[in-house]
Amino acid sequence: MQTPRRAPSPCAQTLESARVPTPHNGAIEGDIAKTVLMPGDPLRAKFIADTYLEDVRCFNTVRNMLGYTGTYQGVPVSVMGGGMGMPSIGIYSYELFNFYGVESIIRVGSAGGIADEVKVRDVVAGMGACTNSNYAHQYQLPGTYAPIASFDLLERAVAAGRDQGVELKVGNVLSSDTFYDDNDQATVSWQKMGVLAVEMEAAALYMNAARANKKALCLLTISDLPLKGESLSAEERQTSFTQMMEIALAVAIQE
Repeated sequence: MQTPRRAPSPCAQTLESARVPTPHNGAIEGDIAKTVLMPGDPLRAKFIADTYLEDVRCFNTVRNMLGYTGTYQGVPVSVMGGGMGMPSIGIYSYELFNFYGVESIIRVGSAGGIADEVKVRDVVAGMGACTNSNYAHQYQLPGTYAPIASFDLLERAVAAGRDQGVELKVGNVLSSDTFYDDNDQATVSWQKMGVLAVEMEAAALYMNAARANKKALCLLTISDLPLKGESLSAEERQTSFTQMMEIALAVAIQE
């Protein structure tokens, strides 16, 4: 249950704060930290808050897309679910960047490994995000946009991983609009281009960050290998991705 909060004085409201809460987020101005970890699963957001954060308060329960703010090693950090797919993370990340003053979003999620060198439980950092989505069409660009991560966040994540004894696999990921694809050779085609893993959100997150002049990074734990038939259980996907979470938190407190 959300803790009651006093609304800010109307005289102190900015243009952004006048637009919150939103239909998707019950937070008000000041509820959300400048850096947000964003898993797809809201229960994973709760797991991160319960496991790692201190002085935790829940700022959102709308549509059960749970959001929490607390501190990690004394630094304010928020964590919020972003849902499945680019339309969903597109809504939540847009509002965080443009209405709530968030500066950085680090997606922490699962992915299917498709490159030969990627194994189950590996941590992948999406340096770039290929996509079969037309999300970029809204920007009316005279060419093809290449969504990329913030190099600042990426560099810090690689360093944090090494500090924790984890060697991140860094490269291109695929953000797909289709979980069940009618083309059974699609994954093989992306594998031929050196794509490391497939997920469903990073490209939209990176585009929203670019348009808002903010920072974003996608960290992924490999939950399955679709071309080899290996996979983790649903429970393992929800709770066992602690290496990725701890790397993301180490990056968050350096902001």
